[in-house]
Amino acid sequence: MLGLLYDIHGNLPALEQVLTEADAEGVDRWLLGGDYGTPSPWPLETLDRLKQLPRATWIRGNGERWLREPPLDRPEVMESYELFAGSLPDDVVDWLYSLPAQAELEGVLYVHGSPLSDVESFAPEPEPGEERMLDGVHDRLVVFGHSHQQFRRPGPDGTELLNPGSAGMPLDGDTRAAWAVRDDDDQFHFRRTAYDTERAVAAYRDLGGGFGELVARRLERGSD
Repeated sequence: MLGLLYDIHGNLPALEQVLTEADAEGVDRWLLGGDYGTPSPWPLETLDRLKQLPRATWIRGNGERWLREPPLDRPEVMESYELFAGSLPDDVVDWLYSLPAQAELEGVLYVHGSPLSDVESFAPEPEPGEERMLDGVHDRLVVFGHSHQQFRRPGPDGTELLNPGSAGMPLDGDTRAAWAVRDDDDQFHFRRTAYDTERAVAAYRDLGGGFGELVARRLERGSD
């Protein structure tokens, strides 16, 4: 059974609880969809835990890319990344930045935001012009994250769009960690996992700065 984890954002309490449930369910391989640990209260601890997972396929999210290509047009993001400047060893940064932007497993395409970009993603409801984000992909299932909203729907050009949601910072109105599994019959199933949100909220607030407070509020509400 394949487990799908996206957008953990260093929320170690959520990750630990999800992995406990996944182990009980028989998940024995993983697709890790990016935005793993930085900036967060537990960047290295999150990576260390993920590295222990069996048969894991990793792809890069915008969070990993920004370690080498910071978004100069996003001052609120720049502030949070400056807080973590130098906190990760250079070899870890190099490894995260070098991860592939997408992966294909058993006919399914896995990306972070969309086939076009790691910062442009599909909405729960169809929007005009969204076929542009497919970047030529058609007639297949595309699994993606970035928007932190768990849903599945038909997409343009014969595609099916599936977002497992965010394991560490859900934004779909449900504060529980979101993830998914692909079973032995190649069927996808959504999962939600309750965890110690108070521990995560406190740790993010302890970071200080606008970013820490922003994430703390998101974790409390499950939305912006």
